[in-house]
Amino acid sequence: MTKLKLGIHTGFATNRFPEPEVWSRIVGEELGLKYVQFAIDLLNPFLPKIVIDREVKKIKKYARKYNIKIDTAFGSTFSRINHLMHPDALQRKVWFNWIKRWFKISADLEVRGCGLHFGIISVEDFANERRRKFLIEEAISSWRKLARFGAKLGLEFLLFEPMSIQREVPCTIDSTKKLLERVNENSLPIPIRLCLDVDHRNSASSDPRDGDPYAWLRELAQFAPVIHMKQSAKDNTGHHWPFTKEYNKRGIITPPKVIEAINTSGAKEVVLLFEISHRERYPIESRVIDDLKESVEYWRKYIKE
Repeated sequence: MTKLKLGIHTGFATNRFPEPEVWSRIVGEELGLKYVQFAIDLLNPFLPKIVIDREVKKIKKYARKYNIKIDTAFGSTFSRINHLMHPDALQRKVWFNWIKRWFKISADLEVRGCGLHFGIISVEDFANERRRKFLIEEAISSWRKLARFGAKLGLEFLLFEPMSIQREVPCTIDSTKKLLERVNENSLPIPIRLCLDVDHRNSASSDPRDGDPYAWLRELAQFAPVIHMKQSAKDNTGHHWPFTKEYNKRGIITPPKVIEAINTSGAKEVVLLFEISHRERYPIESRVIDDLKESVEYWRKYIKE
């Protein structure tokens, strides 16, 4: 049986609750969660060092106050850009150094591991087979360099997230397995692992496994210390729904099936992280906290920690 824990990705706080004292209180007191995946949008590496150092101290202070653990750190809305696969070589270099600063921030927050998506190829480059292969190979090399850098920072692992379309690498179960093997070959000092997402699946694939969130869990959860959770539509249109009564009637993600699939994978321990988004519209804006509370209550029937 897999040891399962509940936590939350702090993307819910972006532009609503950016203050560490506020989002920490919401997570620890209002939601009753302990495990946090810190989102890059709350502390961009482009900020001056003096600002970053001050915010890191505040985050750690309020994490202690509200008895929460900053367990991992990961990308969010802002970081969903080309970075390591950008068409321009100079910009790839800039983003590589930006990611290194992100990893340093993560290490200062004393996380186990951190990451973001593997890389996104532009439409023009994806259509060019030579460019596509070159950018993938370069990104593999960059991630291996980042693993060596992360090891020096004291991180236990790095993370990348499978996506849903071909130019957002990888986007199928088999290609994820192959990429994971390639990027980890020749004994890296720390492993590169997955941050799975129950809503990141490829319904356009000719292999029906790729459109099935439970197939992803059964085959890959053993490589995923953390998994993003949200209610998901059958048509795979990426709504980031909460687990409320309204959306549970429409969605396909259920706790018993998720738990069964993860247990089948052979995973030893996994943190399930709510990654729920609300549009900045009324009346949705006023439901954010209540929807998160209801989502936690729904899952607490099955997972206590």
